[in-house]
Amino acid sequence: MNTFFGKYKEQYKQNLKLAFPVVLTQLGQIFTQVVDNLMVGRYGGSASEPLAAVSFGGSVALILFFAAIGMALGLTPLIGELYVQADRKRSSVLLQNAMLFYVLLGVLISVVQYVSIPLMYRMGQPEEVVEMAIPYYRMLIVSMPFVMLFFAFKQFLEGVGNTKVELAVTIVANLANCVFNYVFIYGRMGFAEMGVAGAGLGTLLSRIIAAVLIAAYFVWRADYRSYLKDFSMRCFSFGAVRRLLSMGLPISAQMFLESSAFIGTSIMMGWLGKEAMSANQITGTMSNSAFMIVLSIGAATTIRTSHCYGRRDIDELSLAVKASYHLVLAWNAFAAVVFVSLCDFLPTLFTSNAEVVGIASSLFIFAALFQLSDGLQNVSVGVLRGIQDVKVIMPIAFVAYWLLNLPVGYLFAFVFGMGPVGFYVGYIVGLSVAAILLIFRIRKRIRFLKSYVRNSYK
Repeated sequence: MNTFFGKYKEQYKQNLKLAFPVVLTQLGQIFTQVVDNLMVGRYGGSASEPLAAVSFGGSVALILFFAAIGMALGLTPLIGELYVQADRKRSSVLLQNAMLFYVLLGVLISVVQYVSIPLMYRMGQPEEVVEMAIPYYRMLIVSMPFVMLFFAFKQFLEGVGNTKVELAVTIVANLANCVFNYVFIYGRMGFAEMGVAGAGLGTLLSRIIAAVLIAAYFVWRADYRSYLKDFSMRCFSFGAVRRLLSMGLPISAQMFLESSAFIGTSIMMGWLGKEAMSANQITGTMSNSAFMIVLSIGAATTIRTSHCYGRRDIDELSLAVKASYHLVLAWNAFAAVVFVSLCDFLPTLFTSNAEVVGIASSLFIFAALFQLSDGLQNVSVGVLRGIQDVKVIMPIAFVAYWLLNLPVGYLFAFVFGMGPVGFYVGYIVGLSVAAILLIFRIRKRIRFLKSYVRNSYK
C-alpha cells in the first residue's frame, strides 16, 4: 500500500494542484444553476411550475451551450503543447483567433436559439411551463457571446497551467448572481418582481461581469498582455481557425451528443408531468454539482497530459492518467454514498411539494449508480484531449448516448412502465459503455506513443 501510494503521491499532488482551483471554478459555474433553482423553488413554494420552467428553459438553452463550450475546450491542449515548447508567438496567434472566432460563434448560437423559440411549444411540455420558461430562456441565450469570450481567456489560462484566475473571477461573478437573483426574482431595492425571468437576468449580468473581469486581467498583467500585442485583423488567419476547428469540433460534437442525452431525457420527463420535471431538475442539479469535481479532475488531466505530450514524456503521462482515475473513482464513490444516504433529505432543500420530493428521492438512488462510470468516461475524454486524439470520441459518444442511452431510457420509462427512474437506467447503460470504449482507446494510444517515442530516439 505504501509502495503504491508512494508511486503516485507526486502525481496526486500535481493533479490536485491544478484541479483544486478548477474544482472551485466549476462549482462556481454550477452554483449559478443551484442558486437559480433554490431561489425559484422557494419563490414558487408548493407550486411546481416555476421550478419546472427553469428546468425546461435551462435544458433547451444547454443544447447548443455545451456544443459551444466544447469548441472552446479545444484551445487548452493546443496551448498546453506550445507552452512547454516556449512558443509564445504561435500561442498569441491562437489566442487572438480564438477570441474572435468564439465570440462570433456565440453570436451565431444566440441567433439560432432565438429563432427556435416557437419550437418550445412543440416539445410536449405543459403550456403554462413553456410560457414561464421563455423569458428565462431569452436571458440565457443573450449571454452566449459573453460566455464564449470568457472561455477563450479561461481555456488559454488552463493551457499555461494557470487555474487560479478563473477561480477568482467566478467567485465574484457568482456572488453578483446571488445579489441579482435576490433583487430581480423577489423585486427588492425598488425593482419589479420578475420571478423566473429575474433568475435569467441575474445569470446574464453575472456572465457579462465574468467576461469583463477576465479580459481586464489580461490587459492588467504585462506577461499576459504581451499575448495581445499588436492585436489587429492581420493576426487572424484561416489556418489558425482551422486548427481550432480540427481540435474543437470533435470535442464539441462529443459534448453535444452527451449533453443532448441528458437534455433529451429532461424533455421526455415533461411528458410524465411537471412533477417529474421538477424532480429531475432537483436530482440533476445535485448530480451536476458532484460532477463539477469530475470535470475539474478531467480539466487538470488535460493540462497534465498536454504538457507531458508536448515534452513527449509518455511514462509521466501514463502515471498522471492513472492518478486521475484513482482520484475520480474515490470522489464518485463518496458522491454515491451521499446520494443514497440523503436521498429523502436533499429534495426538501428545493421544494415542499410531497410528490416532487418522492420522485426525486427515487431518482437519487439511480443517480448514485452511474457516478463511477460517469467519472471514468469524463476523465478519459480529458486524456484524449490532452494527447490531441479527439476524432475517436465523437463516434463513441454517438453509440453510447444516442444509440443506447436515449433508446434504453425511453424503453424502461414508457414500455416497461418504470416512469422517471427508467430514464436513469438509460444513463447507467450509456455512460458505462462510453467509459469502457474510451479506456480501451487510451490504452491503445498510450502503447502506440510509447513505441513511437522509443523508436524516435533510436
